[in-house]
Amino acid sequence: MKGLFSIICTLFVVSVFGQIPTYYNDVNLTLTGMLLKAELANKITVTHTNELNYSEVWTALQQTDLDLTNPSNVLLLYGYNDGDGDPITDRTRNKNSTGGAVGDWNREHTYAQSLATPGMNTSTPNAGTDAHHLRASDVQMNGNRGNRLFAAGSGNAGNTGLNWYPGDEWKGDVARMMMYMYLRYPSQCLPNNVGVGTSVAIDPAMITLFLDWNAEDTVSAYETNRNNILEGLQGNRNPFIDNPYLATIIWNGTVAQDKWDMTTTITENDLSTNFIVYPNPSSDDVKVKFNENTSKNEELFVYAINGVLVNQFSNEQINTKEIIVKDLPQGIYIFKYKTDKNSIAKKVVIN
Repeated sequence: MKGLFSIICTLFVVSVFGQIPTYYNDVNLTLTGMLLKAELANKITVTHTNELNYSEVWTALQQTDLDLTNPSNVLLLYGYNDGDGDPITDRTRNKNSTGGAVGDWNREHTYAQSLATPGMNTSTPNAGTDAHHLRASDVQMNGNRGNRLFAAGSGNAGNTGLNWYPGDEWKGDVARMMMYMYLRYPSQCLPNNVGVGTSVAIDPAMITLFLDWNAEDTVSAYETNRNNILEGLQGNRNPFIDNPYLATIIWNGTVAQDKWDMTTTITENDLSTNFIVYPNPSSDDVKVKFNENTSKNEELFVYAINGVLVNQFSNEQINTKEIIVKDLPQGIYIFKYKTDKNSIAKKVVIN
């Protein structure tokens, strides 16, 4: 499998390097699937050079969680209404109103401490003091969430049966924090221990709920600002805030926002005009057109994002000038066109 990934991934480059933070300069972003997951996990771990203690988190959140429209206030995770007279539902609050009383805000462990394996503690710097998943939240709202599992819902934050919906505004934030925690603490903070959803085939610990939320609720300026500040405080970043599409490349699922235009590929030896794949993205069949034959030994390979070969077409089939690839399930695929001298690959999205 690793060999397959190497063959596929070397065919791709990211053409918009100026948009990618320099933080990722030593990360191989041409990898896919579990290889990319491992690469990013290593990056955010080795650069986590300053582990905050729990008291330092107060000061951190007074910087990271500020309302960009009013820096005297912090944004409150799960909050949605500043005008209904109910402090529980407040979306913002004075940054100095910290504590445990009604009308205060405190430190919400978005990955609930008791759901980790083993459970988190805050007595020493560890997962329980990692500010990438600690957010300002109204004291009572925080208590209402408790350690309820995240689950599908709509509208404002609140209970959904025995579980918890974080709200339309916050579900993407939650998903990206859970992805970060999984990569940073891979045995302790499993996504399927903190949320309710269908496991992903390539990685059973990941659930489709978080992939859906990551795609449906795009990154806000507030999240980006928070990520930038946390790099200064802790040394590491949340890759899924920098580019939600990284989750799509790793786990497949609902296609998320691609802030780095990673679907752009380079061509090799002028094969691009001979190898045309359309429509892309597609919701049905994919057509592959060959304008002229350049070799007697042409082949077309179709790989799933995890490197599994799902289809293969011979030189004889390519000579028909057009191939229709049918019945591909939703996901990302690599179409590799190979001649006796050259090869080129294109990434194809099936919605």
